[in-house]
This record gives sequence, C-alpha cells and structure tokens, in this order.
Amino acid sequence: MKTTIIIIALLVIGLYAATETTYYANKITVENNIVSPVIIIEKIGVNEKINNNSPDQGVYYDNKHSFTPTKGDILIFGHRTLLGSPFLRLNQLKNGDIITLEWPNIGELNYTVYNSKVVPADYKLNTQNNSQTLSLITCHPIGSTSQRLIYEANLTKQGPINNSILKENPQKNNGLYILFGFLIFGIVIGLIQEKSERKYVLVTVIIIWIFLLYCYLEPGLVKQFISQIEFLNQIFTLGG
Repeated sequence: MKTTIIIIALLVIGLYAATETTYYANKITVENNIVSPVIIIEKIGVNEKINNNSPDQGVYYDNKHSFTPTKGDILIFGHRTLLGSPFLRLNQLKNGDIITLEWPNIGELNYTVYNSKVVPADYKLNTQNNSQTLSLITCHPIGSTSQRLIYEANLTKQGPINNSILKENPQKNNGLYILFGFLIFGIVIGLIQEKSERKYVLVTVIIIWIFLLYCYLEPGLVKQFISQIEFLNQIFTLGG
C-alpha cells in the first residue's frame, strides 16, 4: 500500500514536471534567434521575453487590444501557476515599484505602479491611445481562474534600449534543472524504500524520467499531442 501511494505521488509530480519541462524547452525553440521585447520586474524576480501568441508561451502582449508602447495603453498577461509562473509573485508589488520594458525599436521604458485591483474573470479593460498605462494581468487567487489580479503602472521614463538584455535567456537551463532534479529526487526516494519494494519505485522513476527527457527533446510534438486531448490539455494548462 505504501509503495502504491509513493508511485502515484511520483506520477503526479512527474506530470507537473513534464508540464514545466515542455514549457521551458519549447521557449528555447520559439525564442531562438528572435529579438523579442523583455519585461523586467526586479522586485519579484521577473526577467522574461514577451510573446504575442499566448500566455501559455510565457508573458503575453495582447497586441489585438493594446497599442504600441508610447502610442497608448498596453496589456500584458502571465500565469501565476505552471507554465513558468512568471506572475506568481505579482501580488507583492506596491505603488511606486518599477516595471521595465526593453522594447526593440522603441527603447527602455520604465513604468511606475500606481494601482492594483481584483476583478471578475470576465472584466474588460479599455485601452486608449491618449494615455501611457501598462496593465499586468494574471489569475487570482493562485491556482484559480475565477478572478483577475490587475496592476496598473504609468510610463515615467524612456531611454535607450539595453541590447544585451534582449540577447539574454536566463531561463534556458530551467528545463534541464527540472529534468535532473526529478531524477535525483526519485532515486533518493527509491533508495530509502525497503529492499523488496525498491525496484518498483526506481523503475517508475526511470520511466517517468524517460518521458521527461522526451518532453525536453521534442516539446513541439508533446504540445501538439496534448492539444488534441482535452483532458491532458486542461492538466497542462491548469490554473491562471
């Protein structure tokens, strides 16, 4: 019974590890040789490239409902749980904190936080071209999609772009950390089991690790497969 519980726990942990491994590996593929805007929030440890495809690829710039920076309001979204959790600590920001955008062909933009609010999930933000407001949006509370947490900041400074930041990818090794972290964790758990049960746990760990390795090497195929299966798709995009 004890071994069964451990194996089930390893499978659950492995599933979430697969989610993150696939996410980080896919980001390397998607962002390779692409000059994208970057968002930096030093207070909460955010240093992420911005995409205009989906929050499931990281920090997302809604270019359909936003203006170009310096031309009007902009909306940026990010998850708090799973898929890199870029906005996990967004609630720690306070009025006066600085959010920096490094935006190609525009420059370095500093926004100062002036307001935060929690709103229903169907709340609509209206953007305008006569103001310079940045809105960061994420799900609330953590692990739920029932509400949205929104932080608003005004553009307070613009300067030359920092090209070295655009070339950086501080998360490029995160997938490997998860991959080998799970392997080490699983082996330790296996070795402390009774000798008669040890092999079952270790075999489970190796099978899950092989799957994680596949997620790292072929993230595009894994995402394509998951997108075709609604149940797995909901698990791999759980939370906000």
